Amino acid sequence: MQWDDSLVDRIVNAVMERLGQPAAQSGSGENLVTPDIRAGRVPVGVSARHCHLTPEHVEILFGAGTKLSVFKPLLQPGEFASEQQVTLVGPTGKTLGPVRVLGPERKASQVEISLTDCFALGLKRIPPIRPSGDHRDAPGITIVGPAGAVTLQTGLIRANRHVHLHLSQAEAMGLKDNDTVHVRIEGERPAVLLGVQVRAHKNFRAQLHLDTDDANAVGVKSGDLATLIKSL
Repeated sequence: MQWDDSLVDRIVNAVMERLGQPAAQSGSGENLVTPDIRAGRVPVGVSARHCHLTPEHVEILFGAGTKLSVFKPLLQPGEFASEQQVTLVGPTGKTLGPVRVLGPERKASQVEISLTDCFALGLKRIPPIRPSGDHRDAPGITIVGPAGAVTLQTGLIRANRHVHLHLSQAEAMGLKDNDTVHVRIEGERPAVLLGVQVRAHKNFRAQLHLDTDDANAVGVKSGDLATLIKSL
């Protein structure tokens, strides 16, 4: 029997679509505009508390010469959950951990937590909801690792609701970078989430990022599908 590469590609892509994942890469290029994408459906990625660190802070927290090591890759190309974990310390001494460090290293350290985490840390100043990298008016936090501690003066945020899309996926949906959409969630607690930021880039893959509070409120988990809505 002759091996049919195109048939294999179609079978793999169909399976990945059912799992809510992007189509697999084939010899003819990566087909990211699937039937689900054309229908506005994207997989959910529930984002638990985590932090991003500069190379300098990685070494302070985990020892000189330390580089982040991969625990598991994330859906967005080049990003990964690292083996390294830290503990957060609030202003009254309350702690929260372990908190996973995501890689690769960044130019500025940042900690992303939920509102529930804020209460657990005893924060009197609730951090603002911001896109990743936007530290305007954001308070700081102390991060403790096995080799040392770092106190950030800013960088503690609650991540905004956002959806990652490859440029081709955004185009297929009639969207562009920094648009705002709504998201319909089907399941045990059907809901519409408002004000979701679109992040479109050539390196992104379709995934709706919700923090644990949002995900628990509407009863979804990573891998579930949600539908983008341009207007109500």
